[in-house]
Amino acid sequence: MDNVKIKLNDIEISVPKGSSIVDAAKLADVNIPTLCHLNLHDLKAVNRVASCRVCMVEIEGRRNLAPACATFVSEGMNIKTHTPRVVNARRTIVELLLSDHPTDCLICEKNQKCDLQKLAADLGVRKLKYQGAMSTYERDCSSKSIYRNLDKCILCRRCETMCNEVQTCGILSAVDRGFETVVAPAFGLPMSETMCTFCGQCVAVCPTAALTEINNIPEVWNALNDPKKVVVVQTAPAVRVALGEEFGMEPGTIVTGKMVTALRNLGFNKVFDTDFAADLTIIEEASEFAHRLQHGGRLPILTSCCPAWVKFFEHQFPDLLDIPSSCKSPHEMFGAIAKTYYAKKMNIDPKDMVVVSIMPCIAKKYEAARQELGNDGAINVDYVLSTRELGLMLKEAGINFATLEDSDFDHPLGESTGAGVIFGTTGGVIEAALRTAYEWLTGQTLEQVDFVQLRGLDGIREATVKINDMDVKIGVAHGLGNARKLLEAIREGKADYHAIEIMACPGGCIGGGGQPYHHGDVEIIKKRAAAIYREDKGKAKRKSHENQDVIKLYKEFLGEFYGDKAHELLHTHYTKREKI
Repeated sequence: MDNVKIKLNDIEISVPKGSSIVDAAKLADVNIPTLCHLNLHDLKAVNRVASCRVCMVEIEGRRNLAPACATFVSEGMNIKTHTPRVVNARRTIVELLLSDHPTDCLICEKNQKCDLQKLAADLGVRKLKYQGAMSTYERDCSSKSIYRNLDKCILCRRCETMCNEVQTCGILSAVDRGFETVVAPAFGLPMSETMCTFCGQCVAVCPTAALTEINNIPEVWNALNDPKKVVVVQTAPAVRVALGEEFGMEPGTIVTGKMVTALRNLGFNKVFDTDFAADLTIIEEASEFAHRLQHGGRLPILTSCCPAWVKFFEHQFPDLLDIPSSCKSPHEMFGAIAKTYYAKKMNIDPKDMVVVSIMPCIAKKYEAARQELGNDGAINVDYVLSTRELGLMLKEAGINFATLEDSDFDHPLGESTGAGVIFGTTGGVIEAALRTAYEWLTGQTLEQVDFVQLRGLDGIREATVKINDMDVKIGVAHGLGNARKLLEAIREGKADYHAIEIMACPGGCIGGGGQPYHHGDVEIIKKRAAAIYREDKGKAKRKSHENQDVIKLYKEFLGEFYGDKAHELLHTHYTKREKI
């Protein structure tokens, strides 16, 4: 790529032609503050609307200040990023934003994690200079996943870019004009009445608290403090490689043992692992895949453990509802087994058991309430907490997370293999399924269990795996925009796959909407993924069908793999939803 030479604060640097001034400054380790700017290089999406005007800079030869996020470098450009004129302009912009923004920072959901709050502090804004009318909107908590407080929307349009360009859901856009302008669903619909998948990627990029997750912490505290309840908790694989970030640890730090200890200290009666249920999911999903292959069933089979992706195809591709696996997601399978097999084993009335899931995903909150995923009219999972919410609970309890000793999960629902761990990153579910399906279909031991061709962060990946005399073609997509491309190819008869894994969130669950905020930094996602694979490699057993507690579950309770009892408890059906 051609480079151009520019001056940045009187220092000459060479940057790629076509770079914005913001990107050029990053290369030179010069900070230009932004609120609306979002450059997701790996997702091929950029929010460059320059709506906030916080990133203004001075360019020699130009009369007016220029927005650095939407101005591109040219040969010989001389840029000043912090002259008195620039700093005063930024301060004025922030003061104007604050003039139409609530001042409840101390009790705000994003206190100390709000980009606007930080920028105001950095610029020394200590009083509200401008007074006037304040925008007020009805708050929306209808979805069970996403809480919308548009009083705090600064019209940065980040959520719109993520929803429309990356996820291609088209739920959020700017509506109305002038002082009434807001980013919201069309016609002012609540989120629950739209095609929103509740993936939470809009929440992940919102710089303020206009979009946050529905808070389930009070309900969980109430359950923990109820002596009549037996409260069990399960933790998803992606949580253990991100939770440490909430306590200042390096991204990708594996905190599995500390997390287990912390949950016990909070008062949970039993601490289990969703990885156990991930192994269980693979037993059922690999059985279903083998059954379809051997009996001329509908192919390709699509993984079904991501609730946001499930809701996406229910709305957008209802004609393909027979393609996805009928398996419930791992945390729903766990809930079903906890309230039947485990409750009976421990002589606990299921009505007295509370199942809490710690998830990297806020769509799991919505999923837990889906009646078709329950059994006998009762839901399997009572409450879902995000990774961020667990971090808040631990801080509320005064637990010094970094100094905790490691401890192990409880049994029998805490045993897992490396295959269950890799569910946490894109490509992991299908890799785990192949480790088992290969051995079942060939009758041979799979010595090399790492299907590295399925790994990475390319939006769509393909691989061919030789099983007996068949070339099994695999597709992997993460991000709903990429999922759309694969599904349209299937619909048009252009796709030639046997199995496809789809995850709604970029990077898979490690980049979930309930994870510690990463602000689009793909390096953080990569570090979390690397930690997932380290955890997998450190496991004594790395194939789901080697999990002896899962095998025991079938012998004692479920019967045969993919059998009647397993279908009753572990499988579901999908719903054709309106395309609104």
